[in-house]
Amino acid sequence: MTVHAANYRDAGRAVTPSAWSRMWSQNAPGYLFLLPWFIGFFGLTLGPMVSSLYLSFTNFDLLTSPEWVGAANYVRIFTADPKFAKSMQVTFFFVIFSVPLKLAFALGVALLLNRGMRGLPLYRAVFYLPSLLGASVAIAVLWRTLFAGDGLVNDFLANFGIQGPSWISNPRFSLWTLIVLAVWQFGSPMIIFLAGLRSIPQDMYEAASLEGAGKWRVFWKITLPMLTPVLFFNAIIQTIEGFKSFTPAFIISGGTGNPVNSTLFYTLYLYQEAFEFFRMGYASALAWILLIIVALFTGFSFLTSKYWVHYDD
Repeated sequence: MTVHAANYRDAGRAVTPSAWSRMWSQNAPGYLFLLPWFIGFFGLTLGPMVSSLYLSFTNFDLLTSPEWVGAANYVRIFTADPKFAKSMQVTFFFVIFSVPLKLAFALGVALLLNRGMRGLPLYRAVFYLPSLLGASVAIAVLWRTLFAGDGLVNDFLANFGIQGPSWISNPRFSLWTLIVLAVWQFGSPMIIFLAGLRSIPQDMYEAASLEGAGKWRVFWKITLPMLTPVLFFNAIIQTIEGFKSFTPAFIISGGTGNPVNSTLFYTLYLYQEAFEFFRMGYASALAWILLIIVALFTGFSFLTSKYWVHYDD
């Protein structure tokens, strides 16, 4: 049977096979440049995600073949795993306190820098440096040294006759040291807030000044409403980063989550299950629960944003 080349319609014109060939030759360089991204996406992101979803329904220890157990991992997580509940409690406490404090501190510094002080690029770089370093091992080691029983923080307090505790060894304070570390790395949201402040039309402030509005009234009625899109973006990003936080807790607690599981972040518990006890199937189930929690939070944030995020219109 003779197969005739089919003609396609594109914008009312027939596209012959030769035309398709010319179009492909024109677009081939673009697809070639996209090829590394496609390889990375399917090989390093989508593929592992599908594999981990399958493994979450299995009993897998890296040494033997996965054994299908159905929803047993999820049932155990929610009914017979006290460390899961503890890790969720620690993680939510960390996110609830660190994210608002970090955003408030970043906004405050951005407001100061937006006043046009001298040496603005220098201050901006200095404040951004901690975020540039990120949650690195070096920063976590430095933080552990600062808040140790004989660390620099207690040496400073001793100058005022105050005997400080061993902050990282005391369950009352250990998690707060990690919260302070997260707040200290406020540079990234600060830069975004600063860009948002620069985009607010100055004529709005001039009109408020003519009306005799005070600084606080201007902030609550003009600055903050105009910054809500930037605030929304920063809140989403920083909350996701809070749920993903791992390195500081791992370094400061030595990978244990101690003292008394007070620094047992969810990601640290997931790491323990996967790479200390080699319960890869169970760890995969924990990972998917974390993904669902972050997705639910993000979806809820977008649904409620219409009530408090104000755009130009």
